[in-house]
Amino acid sequence: METHLTDIAHVIQLSVAPVFLLTAISTLIGGMNTRLGRIIDRRRVVTEMHANSEMAIADSLELLLLARRRHLIYLAILFAVIAALLVCFVVAGAFIGALMAADLTRLVAALFILAMGSMIAALSLFLREIYLAVSAGSR
Repeated sequence: METHLTDIAHVIQLSVAPVFLLTAISTLIGGMNTRLGRIIDRRRVVTEMHANSEMAIADSLELLLLARRRHLIYLAILFAVIAALLVCFVVAGAFIGALMAADLTRLVAALFILAMGSMIAALSLFLREIYLAVSAGSR
């Protein structure tokens, strides 16, 4: 079967929404990356205080909390990146399906569902990290 320009134009139109989703995910990753940087900076300060023997028991508990937050935000970033990659595969699958005149509907739908599942995981982990940061600040 021959691929027409109108078929490709239609795929491009359908790819606009996932591209906006990629933009949103990349913005979210940027915000998460900033939080990770701040966690690491705080860990350096607390570790430096420990090296100078100014560290109290509360500071060692803070190091444990920072380690937990660092792990959560790292996992959130990981799942967000996986979601972004899956969205890229969705767009690629749509174009491959149009160019090869193959029915990749189920594959594209499955990839999109996996991308949304990964984003749900990323946002849940991000929310948990924020909760830990806020609850630690209120003590």
